[in-house]
Amino acid sequence: MSQITTQPLRYQANETALVGTLVFPSNTTHPLPGLVMAPNWLGVTDNAAKLAKKVAEQGYVVLLADLYGETVRPTNPDEAGAAMMAVKNTAEEVGRMKAAIDALTQQTTAAVDSEKISAFGFCFGGHCALELARSGADIRAAISFHGGLDTCGAYDSTQIKAAILVLDGAKDPLVPREQLPAFVNEMTAVDVDWQLVSYHDAVHSFTDETANNPGVAEYHPQVTERAFTSMFELLKRVN
Repeated sequence: MSQITTQPLRYQANETALVGTLVFPSNTTHPLPGLVMAPNWLGVTDNAAKLAKKVAEQGYVVLLADLYGETVRPTNPDEAGAAMMAVKNTAEEVGRMKAAIDALTQQTTAAVDSEKISAFGFCFGGHCALELARSGADIRAAISFHGGLDTCGAYDSTQIKAAILVLDGAKDPLVPREQLPAFVNEMTAVDVDWQLVSYHDAVHSFTDETANNPGVAEYHPQVTERAFTSMFELLKRVN
């Protein structure tokens, strides 16, 4: 297993100061593929950094993106909901993802192959990854773990350049089930490399070890392993 370095990374999105977390194999001697990780609605947390480390161990430089700003660190669901809704379905959602990509490719601490950049996210972060792809961002792949599939409608899906992978909990009550056929219709109407995997025994937040609301948001280790395997298979293919 690779030794992993984790350190803060300061950057800007317009006038907003952001502090993400750069996570990468410590002894890298050549540029690695880069990944922007959009966290769930709680933002930059120790639990999110743990997931970023798991991904970096597979040979990636990961930037855990700050979607809210350095002074916004939710500590409870009410604060998280308010922070999320200030960004979701606004220009800031994609803008802050693009700022994270710029920060990842411009930093000089960890060598990144700027031609091999992808994005992934969890819950709200999954929505961010999909909206980034819909905006036409020049990324290899966008992966959503238990994220909403709706769109703000500001983007033309024909501009998608990324391969899309949606990893869904089939019993997820927080992602309306009618979003799935709408997403399928959206993807099949354009020339996009896409996959939708819906895990039969999973609800929301199946990757979150702290999720413990049975039937609503609950950690599922077996589904988590399968979902990450699917992500890594896609990343190897597109890179």
